[in-house]
Amino acid sequence: MESLPDEALLQRIALQDEAAFGVFYDRHGRLAYSLACRILGDTAEAEDVVQEAFLRVWRMAGSFDTQRGNARTWLLSVVHHRSIDMVRRRRGQPLPAPVSETEQPSTAASHVWNEVSVALDREAIKAALGQIPSEQKQAIELAYFGGFTHQQIAQLAQLPLGTVKGRIRMGMEKLRGLLKDPEMGA
Repeated sequence: MESLPDEALLQRIALQDEAAFGVFYDRHGRLAYSLACRILGDTAEAEDVVQEAFLRVWRMAGSFDTQRGNARTWLLSVVHHRSIDMVRRRRGQPLPAPVSETEQPSTAASHVWNEVSVALDREAIKAALGQIPSEQKQAIELAYFGGFTHQQIAQLAQLPLGTVKGRIRMGMEKLRGLLKDPEMGA
């Protein structure tokens, strides 16, 4: 079962296959948790978000559409949206300090190759972000890691809403190209 691709696992999860769900969780749980921690800066909230995200996977696996992306991207999108929702709910409260990599609990089920993959992905994204214009990078970081809406970014930066949306769109297009073909930025 561990050799099955994510999409096949989701098909089995849609049929309530607990073993497939366990494999999917082992494969992506740590990455989902890392993303939630990065956005939220709070381990307890990150755990809650990851639990909600995997519950959604369990309930909605049958609705996954391979034409719209891959399973990992789908899961991370769910984690991202849930994290941003949590950030927005607590807007009036002070934000906790970000969780460092060393403070994150390691799970016995994590596999070395998954950790290597996560580290490589993180480095690739960091390198790609360094290759796009600073205005686009700032807008993307505020939207995806800061939890700000486009309107809030426009107010913070004192820019027209269309400019903010354009920067995010162009930056994401450049990132997509750089992540597909790292030589593009060279």
